[in-house]
Amino acid sequence: MLRPLKPAQLVTDVVVAVVFFAVAWAADAVITGTVADSTTALLSGGVVALFFAAALAVRRMAPGIALALAWAGALVQMGLGRPPGFSDIAIFGVLYATAAYGTTRVYWAGFASTLVGALVITVYLMAGPYYAGGGLSWRTLPLALLMLVAAGFALLLSWTVGALVRTALRARQNREAQQRAEAEAVAEQERVRIARDMHDVVAHSLAVVIAQADGARYAAGADPDAATAALSTISTTARSALADVRLLLTQLRHSQGDGPQPTIADLETLYAQVRAAGVPLRVDVDPAPPGEPPAAAQLAVYRILQEALTNALRHGDRGPVSVRLAWHPERVELEVRNRVAAGAAAAGPSVSSPGHGLIGMRERAQLAGGRLEAAASGDEFVVSATLPVGVPA
Repeated sequence: MLRPLKPAQLVTDVVVAVVFFAVAWAADAVITGTVADSTTALLSGGVVALFFAAALAVRRMAPGIALALAWAGALVQMGLGRPPGFSDIAIFGVLYATAAYGTTRVYWAGFASTLVGALVITVYLMAGPYYAGGGLSWRTLPLALLMLVAAGFALLLSWTVGALVRTALRARQNREAQQRAEAEAVAEQERVRIARDMHDVVAHSLAVVIAQADGARYAAGADPDAATAALSTISTTARSALADVRLLLTQLRHSQGDGPQPTIADLETLYAQVRAAGVPLRVDVDPAPPGEPPAAAQLAVYRILQEALTNALRHGDRGPVSVRLAWHPERVELEVRNRVAAGAAAAGPSVSSPGHGLIGMRERAQLAGGRLEAAASGDEFVVSATLPVGVPA
């Protein structure tokens, strides 16, 4: 029933109502000539002005109550036999508020009040104590119809202006809600993307570090040089992962553009990390990229290969891993094969209960407009994907 208003709006409405009450009371007294004639008539004018001023005071906070107060003031005015006066101007403001700010019921109650009010005004003016003129007759009927149309037009005009304002307010609210929803969707997509990148970076780097740490532990006594090389690889991989994580965290903290993303030119570094972990890696690229593929396709290929090789490090038997890339004019096909370690459950994540890595690879392939399949084939785990690349740049 009550609309929330800002303190400044509430104070403004109250001040306007107080000023209106003073002006309306004085103006009605002057118009009707009751300043010195009759104290009763003067007080009755003040009561009518008070009703309409109260309606103006609450018109935005409670349009329904304002409409009720306006009707009460009109009935009191007619009951006291008072002619129309300055106070009646408040009716237009109340009708405007019912259409602009009222609930659905108040909205239509305001519309009905314009029709009923026009009829009441016509009847009161034609048959009232001040404008009787013999009352309604065939002779005064044209004047009554003209008065009905004029009153209805004036009341309906104020209500229509409020309805137009209501439509504009609704449109602005819908537009703001749509903008908020779009901003939230973009932010959510960005969080998902960053979380996916974080998983890819951290999971791959930790897999390499663990493999190198295990190798260094076994080679510490037998081959100090190998242990030193493994520790060097651990240090390099950890520094690279730390830099990537810091970049992703920066994107989380600040609303800035995307940082530099890996491309297919960085695949050799990725392959070197896997080989340094002691895993034989065979890479076959045929045919080669016929130009510079789109950045989105390059990023998707890099991240899918990164996660597939991470799974091979974590869940494979440290046997040979084969990577095949085929860059066609309209698509790129990639495949990663590795042997499954004895006792491992489908190289870690399974098709029926995929881990975050498989989910992330599928999401990347789908976002790039392609598809990805990951499943065990005999004693091997195979990740294969097809991604569209369009026309090379």
